[in-house]
Amino acid sequence: MGSKLDKAIVIKLGGATLGSHDTTIADIAAMQQQGRSLVLIHGGGKMITGWLKKRGIKTRFISGERVTDEQTLEVVVSVLAGVVNKEIVADINARGGMAIGISGVDGALIQGKIKNRELGYVGEVAKINPAPLEALLQAGYMPVVAPIAIDVKAEKAPRVLNINADIVAGEIAAAIGAEKLVFLTDVAGVSDRSGNLLSYLSPGEAEALVASGTASGGMIPKITACLRALSGASAACIIADGRQSHALLDDINGKGGGTVIKK
Repeated sequence: MGSKLDKAIVIKLGGATLGSHDTTIADIAAMQQQGRSLVLIHGGGKMITGWLKKRGIKTRFISGERVTDEQTLEVVVSVLAGVVNKEIVADINARGGMAIGISGVDGALIQGKIKNRELGYVGEVAKINPAPLEALLQAGYMPVVAPIAIDVKAEKAPRVLNINADIVAGEIAAAIGAEKLVFLTDVAGVSDRSGNLLSYLSPGEAEALVASGTASGGMIPKITACLRALSGASAACIIADGRQSHALLDDINGKGGGTVIKK
């Protein structure tokens, strides 16, 4: 692997953290200008739900995952690889950054397989092909990745799968041996049963929180992704509140709140 990849910081942007008072994009552009290699992954669940509603398509969830039929998939791809991706890329470039938006389908970056027939076109990651990320980083660009995957085993169209963005972030971080994985979310971090923020966890402690049900809902894929990244070469994984002003810069510089999971 080139030095660009193992020094990279993988950042997962939660949809809820990109508000009008958001400093995240400014932080990202500033970090790139300081010479850091960044790979961004974004979600877009709330906007997908809004678009489905407008089209009169009902959303069903099975244990937190959106059931994705062909109609839903069309909206997922349009929103994730289209609207959300291009808004983020435009925002970074307008602030002096150099970003290029891609999806997991481009360059066969994320290769998926159907997770569970009941969920329809929902995938899990079979393989990450880091070559497109490496090419962009070497050329000085920051890849902004929409979490859809190509189903290379599919006999016919659609060959595209919807994949949980948190899981994608963990798999990409593990595949490229990223230095850090950062989740910017809309909660303060990982909390204990009484709701107190846990600022430091070992992988074992993080696993125990999931097993005991203390960490639940949307926190489960984030912790799972952290453990995946740490099983690669990542030094640390940070789950932080992206709504805080300059949360990203503070976290990268070790001055942030949030939860740090590291060996």
